[in-house]
Amino acid sequence: MRVFLTGATGFIGSYLVPELIKAGHQVVGLSRSDPGAAQLTGAGAEVFRGDVNDLDRLRLAAEGADGVIHAAFNHDFGQLKQHSEADRKVIETLGEALLGSSRPLVVTSGTGLVRRAPGDGPAAETDPAMSSAEFPRGATEEAADAVVAKGGRAIVVRLPQVHDTHHQGRIAHHIRLAQQKGRVAFVGEGENRLSAVHVSDAVRLYRLALEEGRTGARYHAVGEEGVPLREIAAIIGEGLNLPVESITPEEASDYFGALANLASADLAASSLLTRQWLGWDPVGPDLLSDLHQMDWAGGRP
Repeated sequence: MRVFLTGATGFIGSYLVPELIKAGHQVVGLSRSDPGAAQLTGAGAEVFRGDVNDLDRLRLAAEGADGVIHAAFNHDFGQLKQHSEADRKVIETLGEALLGSSRPLVVTSGTGLVRRAPGDGPAAETDPAMSSAEFPRGATEEAADAVVAKGGRAIVVRLPQVHDTHHQGRIAHHIRLAQQKGRVAFVGEGENRLSAVHVSDAVRLYRLALEEGRTGARYHAVGEEGVPLREIAAIIGEGLNLPVESITPEEASDYFGALANLASADLAASSLLTRQWLGWDPVGPDLLSDLHQMDWAGGRP
């Protein structure tokens, strides 16, 4: 399959390109820079020059592909609504280019975007996502649903905390805050959880969704259902040689800033149905093991 990939030079893309090539697919990766193009060429992929927000270029690339994986997103929380609406336009454009065929469009969302009431169990694949009116990033799954409504084959992969020993996603923000504040904090008892997956398992799920995914399905790339924030904070404190302490919900805004609500939210998620539907079995290292193996002395993240 000739696969067009956005986000091809990012963290997930750097693992996904070789995963797809190893499985026999031809990868066409989007890159806007010379270093990114060199990275893709070195990995054995074809380079398509352009920016993810250049919709005409995206349409051209998608029209020449047998399938598309959209793994790019700008995670600047300060402009989340703007970037979420831009993502909607990207998905609409890619979907329109694939209409009239069975060619798949795999879209990236997050397990933390599922609408859950307090006390609900882990987020499941069959749970609906929040609307964009509730949270801007909901635009992503709304756009995927719109593609399906028009007869397209859109498939959603919901990511939790994706990690290896060098990249820790949201946890990198916790580490930077601890370095700035001189202490590591968690809210209350720290029993609220993050679901997580090693990046090697996440990219394998992307490939399976591309090859076997069902139109309109949501798949959860969850290797661990929930890792308590208290345990994450303890490892950060150990790595940075900083004190670890509990703070009250009222103190969370002062310490965590824009992350205050997330810092106290329980974001456990299940992948039971994903494993049944696609035969996906995560085998990579767990989150705490990768945190232990970080190069703390080297100044990461």
